[in-house]
Amino acid sequence: MSISRADIEKVAVLARIKVDSEQVSALEKDLGNILDLVDQLSAADTDSVEPMAHPLDAVQKLRPDVVSETSQREAFQAIAPATEDGLYLVPRVIE
Repeated sequence: MSISRADIEKVAVLARIKVDSEQVSALEKDLGNILDLVDQLSAADTDSVEPMAHPLDAVQKLRPDVVSETSQREAFQAIAPATEDGLYLVPRVIE
């Protein structure tokens, strides 16, 4: 697969990137090489390869789901500027 000069210029406009004509030629070659590599990778037979989430089969060690701190709700609400029925009251932002 190849990429044209017009494609590069269009992407540059969409990305709001200034690209000189010299850079377009270099990008055309470099992006063409990248797309050729992607085509080669796409051609590889992966039917017998099992999908995996991590290449090293690493597992996350999980801690038990237990409460580790006591509730300090009353202490925090006591120092709040305004509360009502256990909720924090804040000034209206949108009219």
